[in-house]
Amino acid sequence: MVAPPCAPILPLDEQEQAVARVAVDVVIKTEILDPQGKAILAALDRAGHVGIRSVRAGKHFDLEVDDSVTDEELEKLAESVLANPVIETWTVTRVPDGLAPSGDATGIGVGSGTDAGASR
Repeated sequence: MVAPPCAPILPLDEQEQAVARVAVDVVIKTEILDPQGKAILAALDRAGHVGIRSVRAGKHFDLEVDDSVTDEELEKLAESVLANPVIETWTVTRVPDGLAPSGDATGIGVGSGTDAGASR
C-alpha cells in the first residue's frame, strides 16, 4: 500500500494563523414580549433589588476566528445561525487584544442587527 500524500510540515510561525476574538450579543426585539426577562425582573424585586425597571434576557457568544474572517461573514453568521432576525437583534464586536471576549465590551463594533435603532 502506498501512503497518502501528507501536507508539508511548515515552520511553527507559518502554521499559526492570527486569531481574532469576537463577541456576539443577541437580544429579543423590544416589541417582542420577553417572559424570561419579566421572570428575572420579578425575582430581582423579590430579592429586594429596587429601582430596576426592565430586564431583557439574551445570549452572548464568544468566538475565536481567523483574521481571514471578514466583518461581513461575521454579520451573516450572526444573522443566519446565532440569531433569529424575525424576533432578535444582535451586535458583533471585535474584541481588542488584551480584553477578555466577555470582558467589558469597549471593543470596536463591526455591526449590529439594527440600523440606527431600526429593527431588521
